[in-house]
Amino acid sequence: MLAMFFGILFVAFTVFAALPAGLGWGAEIISFLKGGLPVASALIGLVSFFIGIADLKDKAEARKEEESAKTTDN
Repeated sequence: MLAMFFGILFVAFTVFAALPAGLGWGAEIISFLKGGLPVASALIGLVSFFIGIADLKDKAEARKEEESAKTTDN
């Protein structure tokens, strides 16, 4: 319940800060997003790449286990 309260509080502050009648930080927020987006994109791409490699390794291991189960059954 407390986490939900703080979540709503932070979202409300963000909206207030971005409004021209509020703090007027709209331009700074856009600049921050423009600067942070390439970094976030690179990190997400890197994590996706490593997840893909791990998925390929898991599939290869599952294939080996399936083949070994077939040979032990015969």
